[in-house]
Amino acid sequence: MIEGTPSERLTKELQDLIVTGDKLIAVALTSQGLSGADLAGAMAWVSRAGHVVKRLAGDGGIHDQMYRRALEIDNFTVIYRGNYRHLCEIQGVLQAVQHDLDGGLLIDLRKLLQADIFADFLQMAEHLLNEGYEDASAVLIGGVLEDSLRKLSQSHGLPLFSQQGRPLTIDPLNSGLAKAGVYPQLTQKQITTWANLRNDAAHGNYTKFSAEDVKQMLIFVQRFCGEYLQ
Repeated sequence: MIEGTPSERLTKELQDLIVTGDKLIAVALTSQGLSGADLAGAMAWVSRAGHVVKRLAGDGGIHDQMYRRALEIDNFTVIYRGNYRHLCEIQGVLQAVQHDLDGGLLIDLRKLLQADIFADFLQMAEHLLNEGYEDASAVLIGGVLEDSLRKLSQSHGLPLFSQQGRPLTIDPLNSGLAKAGVYPQLTQKQITTWANLRNDAAHGNYTKFSAEDVKQMLIFVQRFCGEYLQ
């Protein structure tokens, strides 16, 4: 069983990569050339590093650009004493990402991971819709919408609970965000419409909506998450 949250696993992977990078550079300093298992390990480190840099620092960001530039070095897989600059460049990128992460200079990692989770759920909802289960799809899309409003409210310092201590539902969350000017009234009205559709699906009122309605709901929530949760 994999332990830890996704963010904890990513940060641990970054730390492990930096430790491994130091070891690889130390080996290259005294080696006549890496081959076999040693070279395979180095290439695995390079691949893992690229994945972590993109996840933590963003695809196309400055750290990702520096990483890609290192990959363009001629004879990249030739690693021996005096020819390991590319390893040092990648290690430097990893250290820079670690520095920015520790200093809170990167995009909020929780938002990044939450966006991934929402995308997975919306992809699942799209599959259900395509298979003819528009009711289940609508309930799932509505759940993503409600959680998105909750995350958005939290990031803007708005209430998440009622005076009785109960979690706020879509309507009060939606109203609070619109009043705070997070998004316009037109968006508020659209959210109300899709919240009603979710409630109809959850209560078995299947004659009140169609598969096309659910499709439009999916498109709206995908766009909403992309615009407000990035």
